[in-house]
Amino acid sequence: MTPWILFGCSYDWMRLLPNYEVNPIDLEGIYNAEKSLFGITTATGTLIPGEYFNIHNAAWADLLAGFFYLCWVPVPLGYALYLWAKGRSKACARFSIAFLWINLFGFALYYVHPAAPPWYVLKYGFEARFDTPGSVAGLIRFDNMMPFPVFGNIYSGNSNVFAAVPSLHSAYVLVAAIYAVINKSSKITALCFFVITAGIWWTAVYTCHHYVIDVLLGILTAFVGVAILELGFLRVSFIKKAFDRYVQMI
Repeated sequence: MTPWILFGCSYDWMRLLPNYEVNPIDLEGIYNAEKSLFGITTATGTLIPGEYFNIHNAAWADLLAGFFYLCWVPVPLGYALYLWAKGRSKACARFSIAFLWINLFGFALYYVHPAAPPWYVLKYGFEARFDTPGSVAGLIRFDNMMPFPVFGNIYSGNSNVFAAVPSLHSAYVLVAAIYAVINKSSKITALCFFVITAGIWWTAVYTCHHYVIDVLLGILTAFVGVAILELGFLRVSFIKKAFDRYVQMI
């Protein structure tokens, strides 16, 4: 469980050095790029997808969105535990390390290009406010249908709201899907992961948590990160030996 424990701690480490202290925040540029590339023409003007769905939404879609977004960590973690329970220690270790690596890779990119999510721009405009708390954004519609604020509790402790690019929500279950294929898991397992992955991509935009641009970059982060790990790091002699020793331990 070491990679998963490190993953659980790693996001909070950004409190020590917020990314907006390293590079300027992209507030207006990414919003305008989204509108230019993926804008939806309406009678009142061109809207980014998040703005459009803020106006056009439905209860069934809100329930589905909440379900998909709740899968972002439980599904990958469940897959790792499943591999371990089946005695596939090497596959479990390889996937768990890959999951941790994708997070660290993504967090590094947060420092390269700090960016505000769409809900921030819609709420605060293009002014940088460093004391801004996390927001459930469009997921509030899901919380309003629940007996308690599911996502309100999750996002209340957000370490940094200017960490939208890339969308790691869009990468997590995708990494599980990639390793389901690599590990030759059942076709049904891989298919379920890909369906959930697509649902998370849609939810990220539907709830105004991410731009389409963020989602696409999150997908790219997953594939590039896995390629760097599998075709690079794990082929380095001393890293491969360390990995083999780690597998023997578990």
